[in-house]
Amino acid sequence: MPFIKTGSDASGHEINIFYQDLGKGKPVVLIHGWPLSSAMWDYQLAELPKHSLRVIAYDRRGFGQSSKPFDGYSYDTFADDLKILLDTLELQEVTLVGMSMGGGEVARYMSRYQGARVSKVAFVSSVTPFMLKTSDNPDGVDKSVFDEMLAQMQQDRAAFLQSFSKKFYSVGLLNSKVSQAHLDGDFMRTYAASHRATIEAAHAFAETDFRQDLLSIKVPTLIIHGDDDKTVPIEASGDRTAKALPQAQYIVYKDAPHGLFYTEKDKLNGDLLSFIGK
Repeated sequence: MPFIKTGSDASGHEINIFYQDLGKGKPVVLIHGWPLSSAMWDYQLAELPKHSLRVIAYDRRGFGQSSKPFDGYSYDTFADDLKILLDTLELQEVTLVGMSMGGGEVARYMSRYQGARVSKVAFVSSVTPFMLKTSDNPDGVDKSVFDEMLAQMQQDRAAFLQSFSKKFYSVGLLNSKVSQAHLDGDFMRTYAASHRATIEAAHAFAETDFRQDLLSIKVPTLIIHGDDDKTVPIEASGDRTAKALPQAQYIVYKDAPHGLFYTEKDKLNGDLLSFIGK
């Protein structure tokens, strides 16, 4: 299996990032959401490489098959890992696609490394520009919401993940766009992450302010968000990211949940292909 070394932890153990690399052509790098892994891109990895694209999807440190160090879960470090991946694979003219938490990686990478090697970016159900409600961010999500999530994870991470997955896809008693089998698969994917990484990454996406990072983006940008997103509400995220990037193409998926990469997979694949091909 392919891995890229991105550094060492405090004990001197190597930190290796697992990645999938499929197809040939213009490179596209898919950055997964929390608390999943690159396996969430199953339906994109099966389709996008058919269209003369080289598609790379990797597991964030602490998740999936990547190394699981105790520390190192800040967005600066996540952006550093992404930079090493792009450099090691010698990718140029890359389209970065960040879903949910992965949108933060896109924003931080673009500011921290001045968009090196990148020609386009896409934000899908992204946590940008700033999730946490503060005095200068009144449209954010109240801290008590994140505190409750963290408390539930500390108490029973497995139970939290199973419950969270239903919210992720806006599953209700009379409405479900996902099968129980898919939810079971997601549980296996999310539970493969380390306990520490799951919690520390949640702190990162909840508390990191990307407002200045977004202002550094000067390349063509696509924003996609569902208006039934109960995990990252569109009013606090997609709408505000689009306002910060008025030059971006903004597509709202009607009645789509946070996990639209699965529930609206054909539409998402088509919109990504159209954007990348422009």
